[in-house]
Amino acid sequence: MGLANRTPYTASKGAIVQMTRALALELAPFDIMVNAICPGPFLTEMNIPIAESDDARDIILGATALRRWGHLHEIQGAAIFLASDAASYMVGSVLTVDGGWTAR
Repeated sequence: MGLANRTPYTASKGAIVQMTRALALELAPFDIMVNAICPGPFLTEMNIPIAESDDARDIILGATALRRWGHLHEIQGAAIFLASDAASYMVGSVLTVDGGWTAR
Protein backbone atom coordinates (compact mmCIF):
# COMPACT_ATOMS: atom_id res chain seq x y z
CA MET A 1 0.00 0.00 0.00
CA GLY A 2 1.22 3.47 -0.73
CA LEU A 3 1.25 5.83 2.23
CA ALA A 4 1.92 9.55 2.07
CA ASN A 5 5.13 10.63 3.82
CA ARG A 6 6.27 6.98 4.08
CA THR A 7 7.92 6.58 0.68
CA PRO A 8 11.08 4.76 1.84
CA TYR A 9 9.03 2.43 4.06
CA THR A 10 6.47 1.55 1.39
CA ALA A 11 9.15 1.20 -1.29
CA SER A 12 10.98 -1.32 0.89
CA LYS A 13 7.75 -3.33 1.27
CA GLY A 14 7.34 -3.46 -2.51
CA ALA A 15 10.96 -4.52 -2.88
CA ILE A 16 10.40 -7.44 -0.49
CA VAL A 17 7.50 -8.71 -2.64
CA GLN A 18 9.61 -8.60 -5.79
CA MET A 19 12.63 -10.11 -4.05
CA THR A 20 10.39 -12.94 -2.82
CA ARG A 21 9.27 -13.67 -6.37
CA ALA A 22 12.78 -13.54 -7.82
CA LEU A 23 14.30 -15.71 -5.09
CA ALA A 24 11.42 -18.16 -5.47
CA LEU A 25 12.32 -18.66 -9.12
CA GLU A 26 16.03 -18.92 -8.38
CA LEU A 27 15.71 -21.38 -5.49
CA ALA A 28 12.75 -23.57 -6.52
CA PRO A 29 15.02 -25.90 -8.54
CA PHE A 30 16.72 -26.71 -5.21
CA ASP A 31 13.36 -27.42 -3.51
CA ILE A 32 13.66 -24.22 -1.46
CA MET A 33 10.28 -22.53 -1.21
CA VAL A 34 10.43 -18.76 -0.85
CA ASN A 35 7.24 -16.97 0.20
CA ALA A 36 6.45 -13.78 2.09
CA ILE A 37 4.10 -12.75 4.85
CA CYS A 38 2.84 -9.21 4.37
CA PRO A 39 1.45 -7.90 7.63
CA GLY A 40 -0.86 -4.94 7.89
CA PRO A 41 -0.99 -2.58 10.85
CA PHE A 42 0.34 -4.46 13.84
CA LEU A 43 0.83 -2.88 17.23
CA THR A 44 4.60 -3.04 17.47
CA GLU A 45 7.05 -0.80 19.27
CA MET A 46 7.50 1.19 16.06
CA ASN A 47 3.75 1.91 15.92
CA ILE A 48 3.17 2.90 19.54
CA PRO A 49 3.52 6.64 18.78
CA ILE A 50 0.87 6.24 16.06
CA ALA A 51 -1.41 4.29 18.37
CA GLU A 52 -1.16 7.03 20.96
CA SER A 53 -2.12 9.79 18.49
CA ASP A 54 -5.90 10.16 18.24
CA ASP A 55 -5.92 11.28 14.59
CA ALA A 56 -3.44 8.69 13.35
CA ARG A 57 -5.06 5.92 15.37
CA ASP A 58 -8.48 6.74 13.91
CA ILE A 59 -7.05 6.64 10.38
CA ILE A 60 -5.42 3.24 10.95
CA LEU A 61 -8.45 1.74 12.67
CA GLY A 62 -10.76 3.10 10.00
CA ALA A 63 -8.59 1.57 7.26
CA THR A 64 -8.89 -2.03 8.48
CA ALA A 65 -12.03 -4.10 8.05
CA LEU A 66 -11.60 -5.45 11.60
CA ARG A 67 -11.22 -1.87 12.91
CA ARG A 68 -8.29 -2.71 15.17
CA TRP A 69 -4.56 -3.20 15.27
CA GLY A 70 -3.23 -6.68 14.71
CA HIS A 71 -1.46 -8.48 17.55
CA LEU A 72 1.83 -10.22 16.87
CA HIS A 73 0.49 -13.65 17.82
CA GLU A 74 -1.92 -13.37 14.87
CA ILE A 75 0.95 -13.75 12.40
CA GLN A 76 2.10 -17.07 13.84
CA GLY A 77 -0.55 -19.15 12.06
CA ALA A 78 0.61 -17.87 8.68
CA ALA A 79 4.25 -18.58 9.57
CA ILE A 80 3.44 -22.09 10.81
CA PHE A 81 1.44 -22.77 7.66
CA LEU A 82 4.27 -21.65 5.36
CA ALA A 83 6.77 -23.74 7.33
CA SER A 84 4.56 -26.83 7.12
CA ASP A 85 4.05 -29.50 4.47
CA ALA A 86 0.64 -27.95 3.82
CA ALA A 87 2.46 -25.21 1.89
CA SER A 88 4.68 -27.58 -0.08
CA TYR A 89 3.33 -26.31 -3.42
CA MET A 90 3.49 -22.63 -2.55
CA VAL A 91 6.40 -20.74 -4.01
CA GLY A 92 6.69 -17.05 -4.75
CA SER A 93 3.47 -16.35 -2.90
CA VAL A 94 2.57 -13.38 -0.77
CA LEU A 95 0.37 -14.20 2.20
CA THR A 96 -1.38 -11.09 3.48
CA VAL A 97 -2.29 -10.89 7.17
CA ASP A 98 -3.71 -7.42 7.53
CA GLY A 99 -7.16 -7.38 9.14
CA GLY A 100 -8.66 -6.31 5.84
CA TRP A 101 -6.31 -3.35 5.25
CA THR A 102 -5.90 -4.17 1.55
CA ALA A 103 -9.54 -5.25 1.13
CA ARG A 104 -10.82 -1.70 1.59
